[in-house]
Amino acid sequence: MRRDLTALFSPDSVAVLGASDDPAKYGHAIAVQALRANGRRPLHLVNRRGGTVLGRKAATSLGAIGEPVELVVVSVPLTGFEEAVDEALACGARAIVAITAGFAEMGAEGLARQRAVAEKVQAAGALLVGPNCLGIADNTTELYLASDRFAPGGVALLSQSGNLALELQLRLEPQGLGFSRFVSLGNQSDVTLVDLVADCARHEGTRAIAVYAEDFGDGRAFAEAAAHAGKPVVLLTAGRGDAAARSAKSHTGALTTSSDVVLAACRDAGIELTRTPRELACVLGALDAGRRARGRRVAVFTDGGGHGAIAADTVEAAGLSVPELSAPLQGELTDVLWEQSAVGNPVDLAGMGERDPLSYAHTVQALLASDEVDAVLLTGYFGGYASGEGGLGGDGGDGDIGVGGEAVDGEVGGLGVAELAAAEAIAAVVPESGKPLVVQSMYPGSPSCRVLAAAGVPVHEAVEDAARALVALAPTAADGGAGDGVRVLPLPPAAEPLADPDYHATRRLLAAAGVPFPSAREISTEAELVAAAREFPGPHVLKALHLLHKSDAGGVALRLADEEALVAAHREMHARLGAPSYSMEAMADLSDGVELIVGVNRDPRFGPVAMVGLGGVLTEALGDVAFALAPVTAEHAERLLRSLRSAVLLDGVRGRPAVDVAAAARAVAAITAVAAAHPEIAELEVNPLLATPRGALALDSRAVLG
Repeated sequence: MRRDLTALFSPDSVAVLGASDDPAKYGHAIAVQALRANGRRPLHLVNRRGGTVLGRKAATSLGAIGEPVELVVVSVPLTGFEEAVDEALACGARAIVAITAGFAEMGAEGLARQRAVAEKVQAAGALLVGPNCLGIADNTTELYLASDRFAPGGVALLSQSGNLALELQLRLEPQGLGFSRFVSLGNQSDVTLVDLVADCARHEGTRAIAVYAEDFGDGRAFAEAAAHAGKPVVLLTAGRGDAAARSAKSHTGALTTSSDVVLAACRDAGIELTRTPRELACVLGALDAGRRARGRRVAVFTDGGGHGAIAADTVEAAGLSVPELSAPLQGELTDVLWEQSAVGNPVDLAGMGERDPLSYAHTVQALLASDEVDAVLLTGYFGGYASGEGGLGGDGGDGDIGVGGEAVDGEVGGLGVAELAAAEAIAAVVPESGKPLVVQSMYPGSPSCRVLAAAGVPVHEAVEDAARALVALAPTAADGGAGDGVRVLPLPPAAEPLADPDYHATRRLLAAAGVPFPSAREISTEAELVAAAREFPGPHVLKALHLLHKSDAGGVALRLADEEALVAAHREMHARLGAPSYSMEAMADLSDGVELIVGVNRDPRFGPVAMVGLGGVLTEALGDVAFALAPVTAEHAERLLRSLRSAVLLDGVRGRPAVDVAAAARAVAAITAVAAAHPEIAELEVNPLLATPRGALALDSRAVLG
């Protein structure tokens, strides 16, 4: 359910409780910023000693103001916090921003106090940000209730770190980007990251949503909110390493880490996942331009062979392609360049830029106009001629060395003037093409590069940043370049709980959902075994039940050709393991199949997470797996299977036939649907799922209750 956060971002009146003249106190920093609103709304500074704060008369309490206050910032010591909240609610507050710390971050006792306060606020129909937060700001409504200024712009920043927010501001400034809103998440006792993402998605002043979070709260709801935001969501998070030790009872549980889950959630929800503040700023700058690539083919364009080679390597390492250009396109480029220029991709001016700087614009125009190219990376010296630093530019193909334009008293001369003209021509052609151009320059702050940046062309100093920007603008590799949108399905209604997760009960549950299994009978005695063997012909498989990993324990016997072999295997296995019961099953033909694993592990933050991979006894050793939020559609399941390193096996190799991947994908979808509908199941696994040319067959299954 959407929450109305109007009282938080556009209140009719504001009070700062704990406002102070002491620069060492947070109430001072908040009050200083709040006064910048210049009368946009009534602002009340409250200090229990009264007097004046920052030259304004201070009320001794909220009650002393004498009128209702819609939003109250509480920056008081912990001992007075709960009393302050009570007073704020009594004075009609509809929103509270709690700076005060000392709650859930301090342990169980603090968590209990925090919950009690949040319940009180919720019962009053009010909103609570925090506690333990650093404030909020909304540049679109002139609400300044954080300790620092945030330059206006189109990015809403939702962060658990104040210092990271400040660093991000510094990194966005050169790209001409600023903030529509800033919210310090704090402990999220009431207003959550999910609430804020949903509200920023509806906010007209926000073009993109940036998130730094270590605690997603309800990660599934966060992914769903981001998937339906309708605008870019870019995430920086910490703690994505391997999950702490756990008592996993399946391969799925052992192979699934928190990093896998976050990666899967971001991919399925269309969230751009980043690793550093620099990368976060790089992606935001790229997405703000609004031009997205239709594919993953990049033309690398340079004025020096070294820059071109390194850029091509970097782009390919990032997962994009740098294909050789066709003969007709090479001919078209040859017509606008000179003999020494390389036109295969990378395209290298080889010194022509110093003879005719407009050759930069002519080449960019030709590349962007081609159906062979989805995006262009311009890399190298461009910007140096107008930089005012002189220097040498480009690789002179005939031995001539061009000299960069000199700036005298701030004016650009020589080649710099022509380079500026080239920059203006490029800036004009890029919007017409609708394709992204990204620039890496040795002189990113030069006048020519500033012309490009002002036109929405991302300009970077480092080639790896330029490559990351191109990745953000391209369809994902997991979609095969299709870019077919988000894939976060809602959880189905909970089904009747599985009370007993024994082997055959799990088989029946999955079979009822459409997952095919071989014929099987559960037996406890040799007589039952003989009777069951006569129900369907061999060869047979015998499995000892109620063992954690049957194969590892020697609890599986294969290819039992007749009744005699079956009885002998049962006697030997029972003498060794003493299992209370066994499963006798029809032996599947493994000769032309590929063994897969399909599992679902229930993550405490993101709910059911599906895993598919190469299966069988070597599953954990090979680790060739892919993840997604469950449930998944059959189409999504097939993409996951195709993304495996071993996917070539599915299409047949060395004379083996191709398997029915669509049938395997349908089985994957059914398995994930069952797991998603049974919240009591912590781990559900089919291993192996045998994919053959004739369909798919589940050969073993396991369920673990939470």
